Amino acid sequence: MSSKDIKPAKEYFVETPSGRMRIWEKGRGKRVGFFAGITGLPRWSPFLEDLSKQFCVVAPSLPGFPGGPSSEALDAPLDWVLAAGDAFDAAGLEGCDLIGESVGGALAAEVAAIWPSSVRRLVLMAPFGMFDEKEPVADVFAQMPGRMNAALSENAEALAQWLSCPPGADAGDWEIMYLRAHVASAAMVWPLGDTRLARRLPRIAAKTLVLWGGKDRVIPQSYAKRFVAALPKGAKAQVIANAGHMAGFDQPARCAQAVTKFLKA
Repeated sequence: MSSKDIKPAKEYFVETPSGRMRIWEKGRGKRVGFFAGITGLPRWSPFLEDLSKQFCVVAPSLPGFPGGPSSEALDAPLDWVLAAGDAFDAAGLEGCDLIGESVGGALAAEVAAIWPSSVRRLVLMAPFGMFDEKEPVADVFAQMPGRMNAALSENAEALAQWLSCPPGADAGDWEIMYLRAHVASAAMVWPLGDTRLARRLPRIAAKTLVLWGGKDRVIPQSYAKRFVAALPKGAKAQVIANAGHMAGFDQPARCAQAVTKFLKA
């Protein structure tokens, strides 16, 4: 499915302590929240489109990302976690399932750990938050945009197209928006992706699925086992073949199938 064939999601804005925040919503059924990864959500994605056939997918835009408020005031890890909590509440996701990808995965895990009764089931897609010097996380934020796309996805050209300026939008404003997302992602998990998340993972009460791209060049696949080992008993890991760090972008149908099966189990 091409992103060009996807109809836009319903868009609305809410006021939060972090600022005015965009929320995209599409589908019917149980509400499922989604925290986007390094690039944010410049467009509705094929992965979310597939999920919206089974659930009502709700994607709040975190500070610094497309549609979100400024992230300039967030200069400590706790600030980011509180902003994620604000987004979770503003989107009406209390008691719902939550999916987080990459840097958004780290924040989804924090929300589930700090407010354990607020998340029913949790899906973490190649989340940041841990670091092992024997298998270090790649410093993807030091890459030029073109090389960064190749690090994030097995289909760099398709990712570049998905991130490109849409018809009618100002190219300069779009470039600034992309840079803001890049800076926000780096600020969230600096340095080396380690947020000491492992200390808080045992607090999570939600059943958890950890998804990882089999060709992830940013965070080694071995980190999936580290997350499962740190999470409470019952957490499971699943590897998505032929997918990079942005597994939901590279293999949207496979990821949506795995997530749907887990959430409906």
